[in-house]
Amino acid sequence: MTPLLDGIRVLDLSNVLAGPFCTYQLALLGAEVVKIEQPGRGDLARRLGADPEAAERGMGASFVAVNGNKQSVTLDLKKPEGKAIFLEMVARAHVVVENFRPGVMRRLGLDHAELARIKPSLVYCAISGFGADGPLSQRPAYDQIIQGAAGVMSITGDAQSAPLRVGYPVSDTMGGMTAAFAVVSALLRALRTGEGAFLDVSMLEATLASMGWVVSNHLNAGIDPQPMGNANFTAAPSGTFRTGQGLLNISANEDKQYTALCALLERPDLLSDPRFATRQARKQNRDALTAEVEAGLASRGAAEWEELLVRAGVPAGRVLSVPEVLAHPHLAGRGFVAELEGEAGPQRVTRGGFRVDGESALPRQPAPGLSADTRRWLVDELGHDEADLARLAKEGVI
Repeated sequence: MTPLLDGIRVLDLSNVLAGPFCTYQLALLGAEVVKIEQPGRGDLARRLGADPEAAERGMGASFVAVNGNKQSVTLDLKKPEGKAIFLEMVARAHVVVENFRPGVMRRLGLDHAELARIKPSLVYCAISGFGADGPLSQRPAYDQIIQGAAGVMSITGDAQSAPLRVGYPVSDTMGGMTAAFAVVSALLRALRTGEGAFLDVSMLEATLASMGWVVSNHLNAGIDPQPMGNANFTAAPSGTFRTGQGLLNISANEDKQYTALCALLERPDLLSDPRFATRQARKQNRDALTAEVEAGLASRGAAEWEELLVRAGVPAGRVLSVPEVLAHPHLAGRGFVAELEGEAGPQRVTRGGFRVDGESALPRQPAPGLSADTRRWLVDELGHDEADLARLAKEGVI
């Protein structure tokens, strides 16, 4: 793929997911991303994931997921020489991304105001749970804390199971995606005018911003969102339905789609039934309509119904597991998964959710071993000699 961010250098001080997910998007787009990690420990995600042996080697599955195409330099930013080396790197960079609690970088003497004096055009992105200021700003935040605080859990599940956590770290992911979008936008201005930026990314606000329809229903229609399980609150019949074999998602959101569904079910009476005759009536009588639709779907399995419905212009799809969708020939044909050879063995990674000019945005290099690029950076980029490297390592600076 043509590297859209070719020539852009990003210093990534972030840990675990929100920040690394942001910088992974930038790396997929061709930016040079350098992880600044604590000597001897590195990113906590190195020790996370379902494979304990890989985690023990510092290459946990959680780390591999979002750190391809990056470099690793170890620096102790609490030591004066570590801080000095980092400032040398900032002078050669375009972007700094961090996800410390607000105030940490200021106490280190490495906050935006300090770094902007060295590089006025620097784009500085701070990702935190609740934002840089406000009553909650100093609270520690992980994805589950934000899912609960943002109202996500309150509307996930049904009346019996809610509140329920979304099955993947959606708030970390939305925070990282929001940050990547903001960084690229700020880079456009910086490259055009030389003016840098301080980006204050709140995971709480990024999550709420992604809940646009739900939030707007409350703000503009006075409706308090409720957990509806697998039903779609905007239309009916729209949600997950039982078939003769397996579950099927159907989104008959338009009148013509509902008409086509009724024809396939051989139930023309559902069109004239006053309970279901209009869009609003179908929503008000959702449970009764679901029972009628599932009675008709019982005659075939989900795979057969999926094919029939799609052919008739009704959006439908089977409910797949993660292994099932990753093995689907559609994703194989689009090159969504790639295998890279890492120092500890092969790494299977996914690309971004887009292509550029028909080509996939896949990492070219595997996730790096801890400190894999420290020597190259200090010697080739910053001009330190071997004796200096040995001394810095002995003192725990690198």
